[in-house]
Amino acid sequence: MGGYNFRRETKVKIIEGLKQIKDLMRKQEDLVRKIGNHSAYLDYETPVYKDQKRQVDEWIQSQRDVLKEILRLRIAIQRTNLLTKVEIVLYGAPVTKTIAEWIHRRRDLAPLEMQAWRHLTDKNLKEGKLPQSSGDAIDVRIVRCYDPVVKDTAVNALASEPSTIDSKLEVVNAITDLIEG
Repeated sequence: MGGYNFRRETKVKIIEGLKQIKDLMRKQEDLVRKIGNHSAYLDYETPVYKDQKRQVDEWIQSQRDVLKEILRLRIAIQRTNLLTKVEIVLYGAPVTKTIAEWIHRRRDLAPLEMQAWRHLTDKNLKEGKLPQSSGDAIDVRIVRCYDPVVKDTAVNALASEPSTIDSKLEVVNAITDLIEG
């Protein structure tokens, strides 16, 4: 039976693996479409292929082979992401995390941290004189439980963190070999 024979290149970069997965997904969709279009015909019709049953069987095997290769590449990418450490300078200091950690930081953890910093507010409280029932007024001041300068610094750093991570990971994806199991 036919099927795909995948060439195992000795050194595949992360970006190449990601692009191969995208291409393989397109191929598997094409195979599924062919299987659906040619899996049956009426007995009075002329089949499109000389041995159509055999051709459908070959497409099914090819689709299995493609899915197996997608899985192999995905696992190699995950393994690489979990084992490869990357240093990125944030807040003026080097920070080292695995690619997987940086992906999670970029995807949702940095934005969640930003939410906390942005919620440090004066809550629209007003300073001034507060009249009392006795007719006297007392001075009222806002007591902040945070340092506005620290808040502004953190918000600015967190706003640029995703693009900093993206830039570094683009380079890492282009130069890092996949780690095969």
